Amino acid sequence: MKSLMRRLGLVIACMLTLSLLVSGFALAADDSKVKAGTRQVERGAKKIPEGKVGEGVKETGKGIGKTVSEGAKYSGKKVKEAVK
Repeated sequence: MKSLMRRLGLVIACMLTLSLLVSGFALAADDSKVKAGTRQVERGAKKIPEGKVGEGVKETGKGIGKTVSEGAKYSGKKVKEAVK
């Protein structure tokens, strides 16, 4: 059980790092949407040590998806602007 919790904690830490990295690329345009996704990841990660593992992982995963999606949209807009 301890091993499982360590692995889960490592996965969550990696996902949080990835979402923060992606949100760093989205600085201006839809910054609020990226930040909302990052906050959702943080909320989910905080639920895991409280014993709400399933709920925490679910919210963290959704937050990462939102952060990556909005970061990609922003990056695409910036590339289009740079080409013009």
